[in-house]
Amino acid sequence: MNNSHTLKGRLSLFIWIVIIAALVSAPSILPVFRLNLLGRYLSLAIVALGVDLIWGFTGLLSLGQGIFFALGGYCAAMYLQLNSSGDFPNGIPEFFGLYGVNKLPFFWEPFHSSLFTIIAIWLIPAAVAALLGFLVFRNRIKGVYFSILTQAALLVFFNFFNGQQKLINGTNGLKTDVTFLFGQLVGSESVQRWFFWVTALLVIFAWCFSKWVVRGLFGNVLIGIRDDEPRIRFTGYNPTLFKTIIFAIAGGLAGISGALYTVQSGIVSPQFMTVPFSIEMVIWVAVGGRGTLLGAIIGAVCINYAKSLISEALPASWMFIQGGLFILVVTALPEGVLGWIQGNGPRNLLSRLGISRYSTTYPKVEIDQTQEIEL
Repeated sequence: MNNSHTLKGRLSLFIWIVIIAALVSAPSILPVFRLNLLGRYLSLAIVALGVDLIWGFTGLLSLGQGIFFALGGYCAAMYLQLNSSGDFPNGIPEFFGLYGVNKLPFFWEPFHSSLFTIIAIWLIPAAVAALLGFLVFRNRIKGVYFSILTQAALLVFFNFFNGQQKLINGTNGLKTDVTFLFGQLVGSESVQRWFFWVTALLVIFAWCFSKWVVRGLFGNVLIGIRDDEPRIRFTGYNPTLFKTIIFAIAGGLAGISGALYTVQSGIVSPQFMTVPFSIEMVIWVAVGGRGTLLGAIIGAVCINYAKSLISEALPASWMFIQGGLFILVVTALPEGVLGWIQGNGPRNLLSRLGISRYSTTYPKVEIDQTQEIEL
């Protein structure tokens, strides 16, 4: 057991050395366009960490993380829109004039403050997640019913935001690349490079925070809930409280991820709340390695970068490749790529594909027939 933990620790250390070396060298190697893509995919790694916390460690398969991802993005976009609306009539964003709105809606007002925005980016998604989670978990809804309910909530939020033309520009969304931050255009090369470094640091911080969350008693209870919730309840712990807390944490991480993705992609819209996007988040974690945290980061970055490269060369082929990846994980690599490497790895792959491998557990016993067995 100690040797296994030592090998896993060394592997994780090696992977982090490679990741940090890649992050440090990326700005000098990659062109601006590719660097911007890498920054976006690093931001997606943060929401993947949240998915791993609730699914990999707690057994809660949420298909609605796009709700909290989009809320964080809207918080960032509203601040940038207000910060850049000084030259517009009435001092409000330009799109309001298209719908005859002359006064800023009340819920926009707090986003004049940068401090409020920084807090709101993670607090509002976390609060919404906590409320939704408490209402669900107190009724002991779990398993496939929980997944269906979160997807239904996602559709409700999508349709609501999609129809709010006068309040948040509805289906058109809020653009950020033409706004200003600290007197500089957000879409400019210098600002985007700055956001890349911010995203890289926050990914490392989010991983450290997630690692701290799953350590100790709290992490053990989460794993206990995943493996045998009734037993956890019988030992005196309240699963509802633990599940609500971890769901809120995952919502907060999704909000931070959405804000970083918004400022690097240039827009936030209800498309962040589509069902396929939230399902993709689950695929990143499944392929990278559920319950490993580091695998969630690797899965989010590598899969999205592969999607970009393959889509440029063969636009119609990515959906088939993504489906094939998920089938491979479900059938042969249920612990994901990183979990497979950390575990028995190739030794178990053939047996999972239905091919028996030679076993030396019980060697052949050779008996000299000329000898008599004395009783």
